[in-house]
Amino acid sequence: MRTRIYNARILTMEEGRKIFKGEIQIEDGQISCVKPCDGAEDINKGIWDKEINAQGNLIMPGFKDAHTHSPMTFLRSYADDMKLQEWLFDKVFPAEARLTEDDIYWLTKLAIMEYLTSGITSSFDMYKLKHETARASEEMGFRMVLCGDINDFGGTAQDVEHDYLKYNKDKSSLVSYRMGFHAEYTTSRELMESLAETADKYRAPICVHCSETKKEVEECRERSGMSPVAYMDSLGLFRHGGVLFHGVHMDATDFDIIKERGIYVVTNPASNLKLASGIAPVKRYLDLDIPTAIGTDGPASNNCLDMFREMFLVTGLQKVYCDDPEAVPARDVLKMAVTNGAHAMGLTDCDMIAPGKRADLVMIDLTQPNMQPLHNIEKNIVYSASKQNVKMTMIDGKVLYQDGIFYVGETKEKIYENANRIAERILGEQTVEKSI
Repeated sequence: MRTRIYNARILTMEEGRKIFKGEIQIEDGQISCVKPCDGAEDINKGIWDKEINAQGNLIMPGFKDAHTHSPMTFLRSYADDMKLQEWLFDKVFPAEARLTEDDIYWLTKLAIMEYLTSGITSSFDMYKLKHETARASEEMGFRMVLCGDINDFGGTAQDVEHDYLKYNKDKSSLVSYRMGFHAEYTTSRELMESLAETADKYRAPICVHCSETKKEVEECRERSGMSPVAYMDSLGLFRHGGVLFHGVHMDATDFDIIKERGIYVVTNPASNLKLASGIAPVKRYLDLDIPTAIGTDGPASNNCLDMFREMFLVTGLQKVYCDDPEAVPARDVLKMAVTNGAHAMGLTDCDMIAPGKRADLVMIDLTQPNMQPLHNIEKNIVYSASKQNVKMTMIDGKVLYQDGIFYVGETKEKIYENANRIAERILGEQTVEKSI
């Protein structure tokens, strides 16, 4: 399949390269050529299977949702306005215990539809019954990185090893896997040590929820005499790097460990605000050259999967948190949402627009009033854009969403019907409003 996108403004996300007018050529899902040009002229016109006229709109790499729990769509707006520990143990865990494989399949499809409308071309998903998340992703053509989620309620280091080998075997697959576990406060020392040994075997990074709330940090200190970062590092979990989801409450030693181990941090501002968990020290991470990415977290704690809202919150919160309007400028936020997210997820061939990279792209509609005038397109994306500006989302060279229409092999009505059926069965009929 040969595709040409022309008459476009292009933001490659290459360091130091400005937006330019040009075209992108794609062969079998891989970018083969990126070249500046002013119009639609092409000496090879006619050899393309598909031509897309961008009509002066912006083409950029898709956003990377670097932390989420896709099947939690069934819990959207079900258990809100609660503290994290009560929300998780009293509401979320009991409801999740009733999920079936078929539930995971349909709920993941609903999440993927939402990702596409936000220009998200890949997600870092931590959840159980991963084979159903993988099946839904492959069927819809969505790129998904699965993350280990074992804890004392289920799973072993052997399970993590099995999934690591299973989902990373085919390098051409849209689905891949990173080792991980839920959190220090839900996982025994023995299980964490066993996982550290497994990570050593493959020299693999470990991914985990970490230092999300003050209570989590205080209780870890009571148990171990150390912060969660220091305690997990003492068990050998970060010998080969890792990814920390949230990273809100940190001390000086934590920053040193994260820097030394080459660990990524994924900030989740909307979820942290809604659960009153706190504001992550993103500016300090960036000042220390600690690679930082952005995630939505799950649709039960956010409650939407919207990268535009996350980007604005990342920069807006830091400006207030640091009492500095220059803190975390727009370009840094875009790098977090695209490049750093790709690297945290192991998707090094999806981090920019360049020959040899995968064609995971989004078209941003610049003709909407919220994008005019075009003083600075990058700043417009972070400070004023929204999902209404996502005109097209392409993954591996295939258009999955364009002008409000999904091309995912399934009707939206069928996905909505199944999601509501699942929510009603698990949560009770009174919690699900009937469609008019």
